[in-house]
Amino acid sequence: MQTAKGRGARSNATGRYEPEQHESFDDGWTTDDAQAAPLRTTLTPEHARTIIARNDSPDIGFDRSINPYKGCEHGCIYCYARPSHAWMGLSPGLDFESKLFFKPEGPRLLEQELAARRYVCKRIHIGGNTDPYQPVERELKSTRSILEVMRRFNHPFSIITKSVLIARDADILGPMGQAGLASAFVSITTLDRGLARAMEPRASTPAKRLEAISRLADAGCPVGVGFAPVIPGLNDHELESVLEAAAKAGATRAMYVTLRLPLEIKDLFREWLADARPDRAARVMSLIRQTRGGRDYDADWSQRMKGTGPVAELIGARFKAAVKRYGLDAPLRPLDETQFRIPADARPQLELFG
Repeated sequence: MQTAKGRGARSNATGRYEPEQHESFDDGWTTDDAQAAPLRTTLTPEHARTIIARNDSPDIGFDRSINPYKGCEHGCIYCYARPSHAWMGLSPGLDFESKLFFKPEGPRLLEQELAARRYVCKRIHIGGNTDPYQPVERELKSTRSILEVMRRFNHPFSIITKSVLIARDADILGPMGQAGLASAFVSITTLDRGLARAMEPRASTPAKRLEAISRLADAGCPVGVGFAPVIPGLNDHELESVLEAAAKAGATRAMYVTLRLPLEIKDLFREWLADARPDRAARVMSLIRQTRGGRDYDADWSQRMKGTGPVAELIGARFKAAVKRYGLDAPLRPLDETQFRIPADARPQLELFG
C-alpha cells in the first residue's frame, strides 16, 4: 500500500452519493520504492448564505455552531466529520484532508445574523464539525475574524481544537473567558508523539496541545481537555496520564468520547489500522465491537458517545475516578447570555432614529 506522506487516510474511494464508484488499486507496475507525487492541499471559497448551523441532536450539548472550514488538513483518521465531504461529491478519504473550503463572507454573515431583529442569544460552539484552527488559519484568519465579531457583540461561545494556534487568540479568549463569555477545550488523544503522528498527522504535537492549555489558562480562559476518541486497545491505557498532564497544564474540566465508526469511517479506520498497527488490528477491532453491541458502530443516540458493555463501562469508571483524582471536576459555569449587545454600528439604519 502506497501512502501519501503526512496524510491519515490510505485511500480516496468515491463518496457514497456518486452514481459511479472509483477507487485506485495497485496493478503491479509501480515499484515499491517509487515516490508518489505529494498530495497538495487546495483551498476553495464557499459562498454560503448563513454561517450559524443548527442541530436538534439530543446527545449534543449545543444547538448551534459555526465551522469556519469544511474538510480538515489535520487528517485524523477517526474523524467523525469525514462523511460530510460526500455531500459535496468528494471522498471522505484523502479528499477530506486535502480539499478544504472556507467562508470568506463568514464575519459579515455572522454579524448580519446576530443583528437580526428576531435573533435570540444562546451559546454558539465553534468547531463542532471540523477544527477551526487549520494550518491555513495562520494566513486566512477566518476563525480569528469570527471571534472578533463575537467579542464585538459580547456573544458567549465555546471552542474546541487540536491546534496550539488557538493560543494566538488568547487576547480574545482570555478577557472573554474572565467575563463568563468564552470557554475552550483542547483535544489530546495520546502523549505518544509517534502514535499522534500516525493517527493525526498534521495536528499539533501532544506537547504543543498541553502548551495551548497552559497559555489559555494563564490568560484567564476556562479550558478543559478532551480525551477523544478513546480507542480500546490503542490509546485507552493513556487515559489517566493524559488527564494528569492536562490538569498540570491548567485544565479544570475533562470529557471523553468512545471511538465512533459511522459510514465510510469504519472502512477508512480499518484500512489505516491494518497498515499502521498491523500487530494489534484484530484486537482493537474486537474491543471496539465489544463497546457497540457486537457491531462496528451503533448510531443509537442514547449510547453512541460512550458505548455499552463491560469495556465501555470500565472506560467510564476509570474516567470518573481520574477526573476526581486530578481535580478536573470543576463546576460547569454556564456562559452569560445576558451580556449580549448589538453594537450601534451593526443595527439596521432606521433603528438609529428610533
